[in-house]
Amino acid sequence: MIGRVIGLIVVGLIVGSLGRLVRPGPDPMPIWLTITVGLVASIVSGILIGGLLGFILAIVIAALLVGMVGAGYSARTR
Repeated sequence: MIGRVIGLIVVGLIVGSLGRLVRPGPDPMPIWLTITVGLVASIVSGILIGGLLGFILAIVIAALLVGMVGAGYSARTR
């Protein structure tokens, strides 16, 4: 169980970094927030589905969450 949580954290860091690449151009959202979104996406997808499909789902969830949080973040900073 502990190993799975550590794995989800590592995958979350990777997914957060990949989520940053999904939004090209200047991004007003700080990198720590993008990585946090990746961690949340990884944990959610790890609970729902494991394995390769869970990793793919984590990337999709991270992309959606980064888009939603980034849009809200840029609207607040204006």
